[in-house]
Amino acid sequence: MNFKGKYKALTFSYDDGVTQDIRLIGIFNKYGLKGTFNLNSGLLGRRDWLANGTIRQYKVLPDEVKDVYAGHEVAVHTVTHPNLTLLTPAGALAQVEDDRKALEELVGYPICGMAYPCGGVNNNDAVASLIAENTPIRYARTITSNGLFLPQTNLMRFEPTVYHCEFEKMAALADEFLAAEADEEHPKIFYIWGHAYEFDPADSWDRFERLCARLAGHDDVFYGTNREVLLGL
Repeated sequence: MNFKGKYKALTFSYDDGVTQDIRLIGIFNKYGLKGTFNLNSGLLGRRDWLANGTIRQYKVLPDEVKDVYAGHEVAVHTVTHPNLTLLTPAGALAQVEDDRKALEELVGYPICGMAYPCGGVNNNDAVASLIAENTPIRYARTITSNGLFLPQTNLMRFEPTVYHCEFEKMAALADEFLAAEADEEHPKIFYIWGHAYEFDPADSWDRFERLCARLAGHDDVFYGTNREVLLGL
């Protein structure tokens, strides 16, 4: 396994389609990094979607999606952000497929990835199999960070390396990743996930940008979207 001839890959995944994504993408573009952004098509444009009353979660407008996320990947996050394990099979499929189709209309390209919405236990084998067998989705990210760089065989319940709010752990893993040796038999994927609005309360944007600068520009690392890294597309 390799990533366009390299054996180490870095990718990011951010959820919910919030206006803070615009600033985050500016940082990614500055350092040549790539991310995947998982959007809820039914919530686009909302201005009343709050995490806890202190964090602003304004949603990107539908007609802004194509331009805002240009050069990165847009992926499914369901239409309205329900826990798929609590829905009927038909309801879960509608949330995924209706979101995929709506987002494809906005971005103009086929969508084949997603991130499961909601915290806690937001996925299981039954939901993963349902999606794999009935939709074009080929990978689906969980919120279960594993602290590892190993490629995974079950892409429909893909585990990220680290949640960006665990900053010290993320920084230590970044150093480990950059120092690690990799080859055809031992490729490494560093997968960071989160929500861009989470940078606001502690004003941790500059801290995260410094980490991005440290991770960027290494000749032995491939910088790609989730689909580029996980699927080679």
